Amino acid sequence: MIWRALSEKMAVFTVIFAVVAYAFPAAFLIFQDVFLWCFAATMFALGVVLKPEEAQSAIAKPLSIALGVAMQFWIMPMLGFTAALIATWQGATPAMALGFIIVGCAPGAMASNVITYLAGGAVAFSIAMTMVATMFSPILTPLLVELLGSAYMEIPFWPMMQTILLTVALPLALGMALRTRLSSHMLNQAAIIAPGIASIAIIIICGFAVASNHDQLANTPPIVFVLVVLLNGLGYMLGWFAGKLFRFERSYRITLSIEIGMQNAGLGVALALQHFEPETALPGALFAVWCIVTAAGMTRWLHRDGHDADVPAAI
Repeated sequence: MIWRALSEKMAVFTVIFAVVAYAFPAAFLIFQDVFLWCFAATMFALGVVLKPEEAQSAIAKPLSIALGVAMQFWIMPMLGFTAALIATWQGATPAMALGFIIVGCAPGAMASNVITYLAGGAVAFSIAMTMVATMFSPILTPLLVELLGSAYMEIPFWPMMQTILLTVALPLALGMALRTRLSSHMLNQAAIIAPGIASIAIIIICGFAVASNHDQLANTPPIVFVLVVLLNGLGYMLGWFAGKLFRFERSYRITLSIEIGMQNAGLGVALALQHFEPETALPGALFAVWCIVTAAGMTRWLHRDGHDADVPAAI
């Protein structure tokens, strides 16, 4: 089915359409007025497929979840800030450097739940971390961006908070409310369709970010691409060591590593495009593409035979 193919092959489609967006930017610039709606669609889709028992898992192990979310909003912002310093030192503009900070301050990626499952991690812990980090993101993301990024550009704290509330919190709540009114058959269909819709939205957002930076991409310092790879890889590594520090069991360490390494770059790109210069979105767009590629690689490497039918719906 096309919806399942879209979600399963999102890495391939994202790379393909990023290349197409660079070659034919006009084809993606038409999404300028709707990219925020695209991201809101991903959160609405998540709300529809989020099961009540999964939401309740957020209170099953509150200390582990609190420690995990604290590491999420400490490790990645610090890595993003460090990447911004290095990028500026190597010739990147302040606007582009700020993009690393925004990516680092975003909550975890929705796709992390599926990757956690395939890697043998603790799925309930992954879902709980994603939910809690996302719920706190309207406050923590703009606060951290203002704290770490104000030296680069003026940070519109309240407009950023409003954007996250309207594109994250509200659509998620509406999706969860709609779920209570759907029949079991419709819920089964939604579990198939929703990830595909979210995949289309992320592909469009990344494509638009690439198209918006068509002229800047050719002149982007090579260090920017290197830093994107390091930001993702160090997030995985430090997440694993944080789990060892807290003496988490192996499945929880795997989960923490994935949750920290995979950022919701789609949100970072949406915020950058809405509130800053187009080139601020470039690190986020590159991170989104690379993060999806590494996630797909992890899925293939750590894939557990015979579990495809049981993969929990996630975005």
